[in-house]
Amino acid sequence: VFRSHGVLCGKFARGYVVRADIWRLPLRCLENIPDQLRGRITGEGYYMALPEFTMRQLLEAGVHFGHQTRRWNPKMGPYIFGVRNGVHILDLQQTVPMFHLALTALRDVAAGGGRILFVGTKRQASEPAAEAARRSGQYYVNHRWLGGMMTNWKAVSGSIKTLINLEEQLADENLGLTKKEILQLTRKRDKLDRALGGIKDMGGVPDILVVIDTNKEDIAVLEACKLGIPVVAVVDSNCDPELITYPIPGNDDAIRAVSFYCDLFSRAIIDGLQQELAATGADIGEALEAPIEEIPTEDAVENVVAEAVEQEVEVAPETETQVEAEVDS
Repeated sequence: VFRSHGVLCGKFARGYVVRADIWRLPLRCLENIPDQLRGRITGEGYYMALPEFTMRQLLEAGVHFGHQTRRWNPKMGPYIFGVRNGVHILDLQQTVPMFHLALTALRDVAAGGGRILFVGTKRQASEPAAEAARRSGQYYVNHRWLGGMMTNWKAVSGSIKTLINLEEQLADENLGLTKKEILQLTRKRDKLDRALGGIKDMGGVPDILVVIDTNKEDIAVLEACKLGIPVVAVVDSNCDPELITYPIPGNDDAIRAVSFYCDLFSRAIIDGLQQELAATGADIGEALEAPIEEIPTEDAVENVVAEAVEQEVEVAPETETQVEAEVDS
């Protein structure tokens, strides 16, 4: 079911405005619009919160390029602008407001102290997803999604405990094991770290999922839907957007586009963390002790003056002798 009326505008810096007809946006996307935007889908527009991005940046990153027409998913039809050289072109006028809703959702979860899990196991998304998670203090899976990683968290937490124990054992210099035994433990630790290293400190299932390629991470999306966890995902022309809470129509293969997404995701999360810190009312300046200014006594001043006079008397003859020697030479 899609909306049949209404216009959503996005205001950017430098007065650049993008108008996006939302008659083709899924109803579930409009239901997720924040309270501050609700009731304003009438052409008035809204101001894009940080992080800001422009249509030109999306074009330069290649976000609008989809897959070849023979590989498309018909469910992505409403988000396709046209065809060029046998390749689907995605409608960026819809990407802009939907991207904003996704960033707003991530910011709100972070502001509420929620856990955010980045999932990007494909080669192009592995490092950008991990870097974005580390930069924003969140969690990631960038090697391989293990079945039941969320639906069977009890078993996964047991493997995480094993990983932590191995790290503690290998950190002990007085372990008393042979080189072969240490090598075996190291290999086991590395294998667990690749799979669980990004979530070993998560402490439970995440509050929201960020997925780069829904076809590659279909198991993660299904587990999130089963547990009722919202999903932010980039959906290309060959993806199924129905199971995604906050779909973002865009290229999910180009490294530049994936890095662009992850950078905006991390900045939105950091903005939410800053809001959480501000909401607590904590003032870092008050936590620091102000330096105590000591007023020197008269005796201390006299001692300093006396020392300065003595130094001047001792240095002056040497200086005069050096000047005379330079003149004579």
